[in-house]
Amino acid sequence: MAQEYKFSDDQNSAQTPPEQFLRRENFDAPTPKLSNQQPLPNREPIKHLLIGSPKAVTSTIHYLQAIGYAEVGDWSPLISTDNPDQVMSILVRQILVA
Repeated sequence: MAQEYKFSDDQNSAQTPPEQFLRRENFDAPTPKLSNQQPLPNREPIKHLLIGSPKAVTSTIHYLQAIGYAEVGDWSPLISTDNPDQVMSILVRQILVA
């Protein structure tokens, strides 16, 4: 059964277990700002895609910043989808591949 975490505007909530794996210090490469950069040796791009209501996507982006995973500015601006009630935002990170 999947665990459900409530993302809220309250950034002082207790940390959840997956957060220990999502901290920025667990990644040894900074997030590239340009999507057309050449991949670094032994690194692969990984793409995160958030889709939901504007409030849900924005809250999740702020939550991920609060736990140290990605800065708000690392995400794309909110992008409209075919569903008028939903938007999406994309984050591309380079991760070390052993």
